[in-house]
Amino acid sequence: MDAVVHVSRGAGLAAAGIPRADSFRRWVEAGLRVARRRRAGELSIRLVDIGEGRDFNRDYRGRDYATNVLSFPVELPPGVRMPLLGDLILCAPVIAREAEEQRKPLRDHYAHMTVHGVLHLLGYDHLFDAEAGRMEALERRALAALGIADPYA
Repeated sequence: MDAVVHVSRGAGLAAAGIPRADSFRRWVEAGLRVARRRRAGELSIRLVDIGEGRDFNRDYRGRDYATNVLSFPVELPPGVRMPLLGDLILCAPVIAREAEEQRKPLRDHYAHMTVHGVLHLLGYDHLFDAEAGRMEALERRALAALGIADPYA
């Protein structure tokens, strides 16, 4: 499976600590595999700073703070079939802070947030306990396949 992943970085965001684009592609593909997505998809990942992350969260979710990952599934017109999945917004400083607080390798937390976001693009959610359990199980499987420890342990 070869997912097409476009990675961009906000102008105010330093490259230090940001994984390479090929890492994001592998993580996206891991998420697609555990969700049993037969065909590869195409998505964009934008890495942002606190200001841009806060703007996106406020403007699209009505929450005035930066969060780790935001997922925007594609909404195609009826009858249009394309392999587009949508967009992910990853807030690098929030992810770095969480990794430090949770004593996780930064790279592993980026992988987790990427897989988590991909599952949201595919329609998975965690609003209710049953949904959360299913989504977390998929995340664990995807990360284990990548050699990454259970993020919920």
